[in-house]
Amino acid sequence: MSGLAHEISVEVNGERVNERVDSRTTLVDFLREALGLTGSHVGCEHGVCGACSVRVNGTVVRGCLMLAVQCDGMRIDTIEGVADSGEIADLEQAFIKRNALQCGFCTPGMLLTAQELLTSTGRPSRTQIRAHLSGNYCRCTGYQAIVDAVEAVAQARAIAKTSTCENAAP
Repeated sequence: MSGLAHEISVEVNGERVNERVDSRTTLVDFLREALGLTGSHVGCEHGVCGACSVRVNGTVVRGCLMLAVQCDGMRIDTIEGVADSGEIADLEQAFIKRNALQCGFCTPGMLLTAQELLTSTGRPSRTQIRAHLSGNYCRCTGYQAIVDAVEAVAQARAIAKTSTCENAAP
């Protein structure tokens, strides 16, 4: 470590982690190098491409723009944790079914960002989907299939929610 080292305590994917980190270590580098969580990728390192996206206290952030020491005491969810929990299983299946991924480099960030949108908006329009995903670059798919997949999951979740509410009625 070339800078000052700090002890941090974070919750990563539901597990408490106590580590000593260099004050200049980005969150994405900490996750990848110290914890071996390589699902979030290092792309542009300027916060533009979205490949390094992770959730911090429930909000998707760019892991390359946040320092690990800034996360002390916070909850971090990586694509590994969100996928392992089953939270995005329907999104993952929709991406596969609609060929919304090719090389896969952008996919973790796309999935986390799409999940954030679906959680906050419910049933967004195609325009809202495109706007929310606009900070995540994909060089392979042309985005159409990604928007199709997110829209399909939004519709399916809305239908499931409606049928659950109807079944719960007295």
